Amino acid sequence: MRRRSLVQQGALVLSLGLLHRHALGAQSPTILTVRVWPAPEYSRVTIESDAPLSASQTVITNPPRLAVDIAGVTLNTALKELVAKVQAGDPNIEGIRVGQYSADVVRLVIDLKQGVRPQMFTLAPVAAYQHRLVVDLYPLRSVDPLDALVAQYAQPKAAAPAGSPASRAASDPLGDLMAQRLGKAPAAPASPASPAVPAASVPSPTATVAASAPWSPGANMTQGPSYLGTDRLIIIALDAGHGGEDPGAIGPGGTMEKDVVLKLAHLLRERINASSVKGTPMRAFLTRDADYFVPLHVRVQKARRVQADLFVSLHADAFFTPEPQGASVFALSQGGASSSAARWMAAKENKADLIGGLNVKAKGAEVQSALLDMSTTAQIVDSLKLGGTLLGEVGRVGKLHKGQVEQASFAVLKAPDIPSVLVEAAFISNPTEERKLNSEEFQNQFADALMRGLLAYFARNPPLSRARSVG
Repeated sequence: MRRRSLVQQGALVLSLGLLHRHALGAQSPTILTVRVWPAPEYSRVTIESDAPLSASQTVITNPPRLAVDIAGVTLNTALKELVAKVQAGDPNIEGIRVGQYSADVVRLVIDLKQGVRPQMFTLAPVAAYQHRLVVDLYPLRSVDPLDALVAQYAQPKAAAPAGSPASRAASDPLGDLMAQRLGKAPAAPASPASPAVPAASVPSPTATVAASAPWSPGANMTQGPSYLGTDRLIIIALDAGHGGEDPGAIGPGGTMEKDVVLKLAHLLRERINASSVKGTPMRAFLTRDADYFVPLHVRVQKARRVQADLFVSLHADAFFTPEPQGASVFALSQGGASSSAARWMAAKENKADLIGGLNVKAKGAEVQSALLDMSTTAQIVDSLKLGGTLLGEVGRVGKLHKGQVEQASFAVLKAPDIPSVLVEAAFISNPTEERKLNSEEFQNQFADALMRGLLAYFARNPPLSRARSVG
């Protein structure tokens, strides 16, 4: 009798378990869409679903690949699209295979180009996104921003007679100097993940512009290695806002903020790289040079790693209604915001990590400290000077939303030792200004205005004479 009772109880438990699994099956997640974001620092795979996903990962070293098992789902068209999402220039992912591993488990096999440190995490619904499963693939040898800067400018010399015009034009003395100071041979060209810029559109690295003159394309250019022997260069960190999973604001015509500010950053980089201040060469460093997500604290860390002299974050404003228009410039505030609009803007921009997809579990004390109040009074004073100069030049090419530099607690402006400003080029939520942001003429005019502002700032506030350390 006791044995029969135990058998009946076991059958009841089994039946309840099957019913429970059936109930779960009825609510099993559906994969909605997939995305792959290649970047020099890491590659990201995002799987979006209508309910939370449960997954596990297994690293296989030879050949390098990562197996990801997603439980409670069946293979559908959206998941199959992962195979075609991988780009040839992805620095980490060779390809992705998908298959139904068992009745309720889908397996992804990510074939890798090199060994990686994977980070897998989930994100709750936010903004336009539902539930997301994110797999970030960091190369075992992380990309150092300073190495990337050297790689961008250290070019091998062409085989031409020494001292000839051809040999002088083909070499980059600044690049050679940077490589020598870092104890490196001239580095290879930049990662294929970076968008190519036509060679004809990039000014000569030896071109110089008088700091006292307003910047205009081709004006007052002189050719020749005028800074041979220099131990100083002026580095401007250009931060194209948003990127990757975070599109930023979206205009009524579908224009994404992340795209227009990246174009603007590339245009301004060309101008900076063609300029110098009293013989001291200028170089731009982009916190992102393609469409991928960079956390706010990493943008600050990158600028500090390359010992940037200035930090300029580029954005395109938005509001609930289409009426607001004009450009704005913001600096950091240690106290309250200078206006309710500035406070609202800072809160919106500081949500970029939530939308872009930051792995909160990976945030340590270093990350937390980078987002806390690291600002100094001197940094804010210099930032206000820079912002005022940029605002004056920007006002020459379009309408200003506010006639003075505003202040608020923007996380991306919290480098304690770098004057930092955030520039809103226009209101992308205004249909007229959205069209303007897509205009090549306006983009060039705005980049010219920012370049004139940078040169005017340094004319009044000469950079400190110092050699850059790499420690």
